[in-house]
Amino acid sequence: MYFETFSQMKKQLGQLSKWLETAEAHAKAKSFDPNLYLNFRLAPDQLPFVRQVQIGCDAVKLAASRLSGKAAPSNPDTEQTLEELSARVRSTIAYLDTFTAKDFEGAASRVVTHPRWEGQVMSGADYFLENAVPNFFFHVTHAYALLRHNGVNLGKADYLGSQSLRAP
Repeated sequence: MYFETFSQMKKQLGQLSKWLETAEAHAKAKSFDPNLYLNFRLAPDQLPFVRQVQIGCDAVKLAASRLSGKAAPSNPDTEQTLEELSARVRSTIAYLDTFTAKDFEGAASRVVTHPRWEGQVMSGADYFLENAVPNFFFHVTHAYALLRHNGVNLGKADYLGSQSLRAP
């Protein structure tokens, strides 16, 4: 389950990469600086687009790290352009490419800690289902929604990406 779900998350990051390209093309077609997207928000108390992308990338890489025991690369959250955000997404995908199903053996019973949990822990299974998966999709979906809200021509097919459809 873990490897397959991380594979889906990696696929979603690939879609996010395409959304960033579409956003850049949209901005150029409308004659505005594509880097304006970085500070767009849906609500005044919501994190801006740049943070949604950064946290989405961190959520999946740190989850893979915590569940496998492999060290995650550090990202300083200094992206100031869509290109830099794209590079962050690509580097997260490259990190996920280093995993195999074997890396997640025993993940369900692993004890997971988080700095914000003030000394409390979760099992790997609970962490994965209750925190890692929803947190990743929350932030990636907000990035999608911010682009859609600001006129980028994205639809459900852009969110879902290619699927394994075949004749019966």
